[in-house]
Amino acid sequence: MYDCYDGLIFDMDGTILDTEQTHRQAWAHVLAGYGLSFDENVVIGLNGSPTWRVAQFIIDSHQADLDPYQLAAEKTAAVEIMLFDSVRPLPLIEVVKAYHGRKPMAVGTGSEHKMADALLKHLNLHHYFAAIVGADDVQRHKPEPDTFLRCAALLNVAPEKCVVFEDADFGLQAAQAAGMDAVDVRLL
Repeated sequence: MYDCYDGLIFDMDGTILDTEQTHRQAWAHVLAGYGLSFDENVVIGLNGSPTWRVAQFIIDSHQADLDPYQLAAEKTAAVEIMLFDSVRPLPLIEVVKAYHGRKPMAVGTGSEHKMADALLKHLNLHHYFAAIVGADDVQRHKPEPDTFLRCAALLNVAPEKCVVFEDADFGLQAAQAAGMDAVDVRLL
């Protein structure tokens, strides 16, 4: 089905790994310590953004005097503890397995690189991917194209010969900005 592409790029959270609910639980846990909350639907709309950007949005919406990078670090620490007990691959991992050894593949995620590495290793999926690009590997994040362009460069594949699998509007916009075709996995 994707044979016409030279490279396949996958978002991680909500695309190949079932992590979304755990991320929301970690946010609720950390924010409760500050007497803050978040609108789940609004945060879902920020999927694909780096954690500090979500933290900044939450801080701004509460007009709180907090450091977004510190809040993001607290959320990341909480999610690290929770995720390893709950993370599972999503059905799209079958596409990854089907193309393993046939097409170079990368993960382009809004999560930090070390988190992506750890989760993929934990699930014995890391070996499927020739490259991983996390939020801390680029200056400009989704919806900017940098994450996916870096994936293509690391795969040594022209951007227009790549397809991106995404579950978030920011990621789909990033793929389009990179000149890549995209599959909205929410529609599969």
